[in-house]
Amino acid sequence: MLSAAVILVGGQGTRLRPLTYQLPKPMIPVLNRPFLEHTLAYLKNYEVGSTILALSYLPEAIQSHLGDGANLGMPLNYAVEAKALGTAGAVKNAESYLESTFAVLNGDIFTDLDLGDMLTFHRRKRAKATIALTWVDNPCAFGVVETEGDGRVRRFTEKPSPDRVTTNWINAGIYILEPEVLRHVPEASHYMFERGLFPRLLELDEPVYGYPFSGYWLDMGTPEKYLRLNCDLLSVKVASHLIPGLSQDGIYCEADATIHPSASIASPVVIGGGCRIDQGVQIKGPVVIGAGCHIGEGASLERAVLWTGVSVKAGSCLKQCLVNRSEIGGKEQIIDFSHP
Repeated sequence: MLSAAVILVGGQGTRLRPLTYQLPKPMIPVLNRPFLEHTLAYLKNYEVGSTILALSYLPEAIQSHLGDGANLGMPLNYAVEAKALGTAGAVKNAESYLESTFAVLNGDIFTDLDLGDMLTFHRRKRAKATIALTWVDNPCAFGVVETEGDGRVRRFTEKPSPDRVTTNWINAGIYILEPEVLRHVPEASHYMFERGLFPRLLELDEPVYGYPFSGYWLDMGTPEKYLRLNCDLLSVKVASHLIPGLSQDGIYCEADATIHPSASIASPVVIGGGCRIDQGVQIKGPVVIGAGCHIGEGASLERAVLWTGVSVKAGSCLKQCLVNRSEIGGKEQIIDFSHP
C-alpha cells in the first residue's frame, strides 16, 4: 500500500482553450462527471493512504467541489501554489504530507495501469524513483526514456526530433518515489521532474527505473483526445472505477429526462438529468449528453459530447464533436470539430 498520492492538477492547457478558461482541465466532464473524480476513484481502488491535490490554476473550483473528500469516501488534502511551481516544485510544496513511499500522477492522464504491480516492481528494484513508461508510435511530442535491460534508466530526452528518437517508450506521467528524493528539489521554485529532478538523480547514480506497461493510457489534453476518452469509456475499451459496469449496448438515462417516443437512440449513450429530446431526433452512440440539454426536433447526434445546458437547434447534424456553448446548430448544419 502507498502512504500517499499526489495529483498534479495543472492549469488551462493551451490545447484545450477555451474550454479551460473558467475551470481547471481536470474538472472537465467525462461521462458527465469531473475527470478528477475518475482519477480519485482509480486511486481509491488501490487503497492509497491519503491523496494530496497540488493546485495552482483556479484552486477554489476544485476545493469547493470536492471539499475534504468525505462524499467520495477518501480523505483529501490540498497543496496550493502561490505561483506555478512546475511538476517537481508542486510535489515539494506538498512535502509535509509525504513521509514514506508515495505516487505522483499527472492530473490529465487516464490509465488502467496496475499501480499495485508498479509498487511491487519499485520495491523489488529498491528504486528511489520509478517512472511508468508507455509505448507510442510517435514519441516526438513526449519525454523519451531509455533503459537498460533490467529496467534501470539510462537517459532522458525531452521531445526529441525524429532523427534523435532512440526508443518509443515515453514518460507516462505516473511515478512512485521515495520522499528523500525531494531534498534535491529547491524550495518555492519552479522545478520539473522531466528536466530537473530525474536527470539530477541519474547524475548522482541514484537507482531510477522505468516500469513499462501495455495497458490503456491517454493524455486528454486536446479536444480530439478528450472526445476519444469519452467514446472509449462508453464503448468499454477501458473502464472507470467511478462508473463501473458500463456496457457498449447500454443507454443510460437519468429518470427526469424527457424523450419523445419517435426519437431513435442507438447505444452506447449517456443522457443527463433534465434533458429534453424532441420528436424525430436521431442519436447514434457513443454520445454523452450533459444535464439540462435540449435536442431540437429532427436533430441528429453521432460520436459527440455535449456539456451541461446545451441547446441544439432543430434540424442540426452534430457528428464527431464536443460542444460546451449554450446554443448550437441550425437547419441542415453539420458540425464536425474533431478528427481523433
